[in-house]
Amino acid sequence: MTRNKLPHEYDIAGGEFPCGIEPEPVEFQDVNVDSFRPMFTPVQMLTLGVFHSNYFGPELPKEFPRSWERISGYSKKSGVRSNLFQVHSGMTLAEWERRGWINEADPLGWFQWYCRFYLGRRIKDDKRQIARWRAFTRHRDAIRIHGNKDLTNRMAQRQALLQWAYNPYCDIVR
Repeated sequence: MTRNKLPHEYDIAGGEFPCGIEPEPVEFQDVNVDSFRPMFTPVQMLTLGVFHSNYFGPELPKEFPRSWERISGYSKKSGVRSNLFQVHSGMTLAEWERRGWINEADPLGWFQWYCRFYLGRRIKDDKRQIARWRAFTRHRDAIRIHGNKDLTNRMAQRQALLQWAYNPYCDIVR
């Protein structure tokens, strides 16, 4: 399903969501990750529109299921308009590296780690990455306080939440 409207054109409070994808906790069976509850799977995130649709570059890495290539959010055409909120959000890979956020196991960053984690890989860096994910709640809390149930308000912060698998509509539905 493709998006043909901006998020604010949906009746989120009434249960109408872009691409029909409602935020719901992703469950992992691992005991050690019981507090890690992203609201979207990697496929849902790509379908909705994250990272300008080119996080991995023009080709999806072979390690990921081929079905991921066919999702509407993964495209060789990239740019801000492919993001759900159609705004730029985030820093460059060079900035992530400068800040020490990159681990050699996942040289493209958190989303690469999350895709691999979602598919079942477990490594020592999981604890650090989950802690980074938890720290992102400050943006969710800011939207809950200042979002005013207006999806045109704080669009870059909402896009960032989606890129970390958080609910970007958290001030409207929880």
